[in-house]
Amino acid sequence: MSSSAIGTLVKIMESLPETLQDRVVEHLREYILKSNITVPVNPDGKLEIPAEIEAQLKPGDRYTVTVTADSIVFQKVKAGFDWEELRRRRESLPPDPNPMTMEEICEIVREVRREKRLERESQQ
Repeated sequence: MSSSAIGTLVKIMESLPETLQDRVVEHLREYILKSNITVPVNPDGKLEIPAEIEAQLKPGDRYTVTVTADSIVFQKVKAGFDWEELRRRRESLPPDPNPMTMEEICEIVREVRREKRLERESQQ
């Protein structure tokens, strides 16, 4: 980093309240740590995952891995369907401004059944 860039960063930091300075330093530290992690690939095609990342992955858990040009993201796959999670998510949503009536729902079900029946008949 050039000395002018460091000087600019120092001026910005000095203009902030001390509590905010601490938060900025922590964010910079996290950013620098994340950007310095490199993951080499073994000749057999397996990733060499740094110990600090591997420690966060639990044996037996399943993960989806998303690879982009500049990142690899591990996301834990939840086992089974969680009805409680679905209920919590539904309750956190705002109310439907145009709720369907029971008759509208029944009409949609009848329409789908008709389409399915026609599909089966056309395949025979």
